Amino acid sequence: MDIPAFEDIRKAHLRIRDYIQITSVVTSEGINHITGSNLFFKCENFQKAGAFKYRGATNAIRTLSNGEARRGVATHSSGNHAGALAKAAAIHGIRAYIVMPETSPLVKQAAVKGYGAEITFCKSTLEAREQTLGEVIRRTGATFIHPYDNEKVICGQGTAVLEFLDQMPAPDVMITPVGGGGLLSGTSVTLRKLSPGTKIIGAEPELADDARRSFISGVIQPALPPRTIADGLLTSLSDLTFSIIRKNVDDILTTSETYIIRAMRLLWERAKIVAEPSAAVPLAVILQHPGYFKGKTTGIILSGGNVDLENLPFGQEK
Repeated sequence: MDIPAFEDIRKAHLRIRDYIQITSVVTSEGINHITGSNLFFKCENFQKAGAFKYRGATNAIRTLSNGEARRGVATHSSGNHAGALAKAAAIHGIRAYIVMPETSPLVKQAAVKGYGAEITFCKSTLEAREQTLGEVIRRTGATFIHPYDNEKVICGQGTAVLEFLDQMPAPDVMITPVGGGGLLSGTSVTLRKLSPGTKIIGAEPELADDARRSFISGVIQPALPPRTIADGLLTSLSDLTFSIIRKNVDDILTTSETYIIRAMRLLWERAKIVAEPSAAVPLAVILQHPGYFKGKTTGIILSGGNVDLENLPFGQEK
């Protein structure tokens, strides 16, 4: 495995900074009062393609050889990585071939199509994704850009917290969502170098808690059947991301669906931030475990804002 180092993340930022948004950091007095914490949101919902995934996709695209670029890129993804890779590829004049489960949110399917990628749909199982992707790669010769099990992608994701530390003093705690672990891995590598005293926390739905179970057991655990509204956090850790997380991360905390919806509503109503369910999971963890964060300065990577407006969850938490 190619374990990324901090210098790799710094180089990634230099490589991609002219192609990404330097996203803002915002706070909300109302949410701070409710949580008893000082929260600062790094708004990757304002990133190009609507999510932090654009950072990793752009870094991976910009490190392709000329031959690889001519053949295009391919991936399997249920949403944000698909859109991010499709957009990054389009900007660089590269073909993108995306395998998406049939159950992918319509808003994310539309985004991928809008960026000009070729979509191949499959059943919503990992086996179907991988089999279909293999067929696409054999047909096209495209380079596989994994959503998170890729050193270049992880380095790109780690640039979000690198920017955060340029915009804000180092926080007491930093919390990110965790699905496959790319964002949490990149964040942890950067923080361990630049702010070793900051506690690093992963946030995960209770109904998709494989990362926490893996963290506790020391062995990668399989993902549970997808029952959470946080559709971006349904994948299992890889050997690469798990090795980084075990080394650098202090804890992984989980939260219920009720708190995820409540956190999403708070972000919309109090901070005027459109956050998708996966992005609301860190705030949900803070709401459900207030003692861990009370009185502390906490940074949150708000991972994305690609919401299906025809299927909002508000009201389901009651």
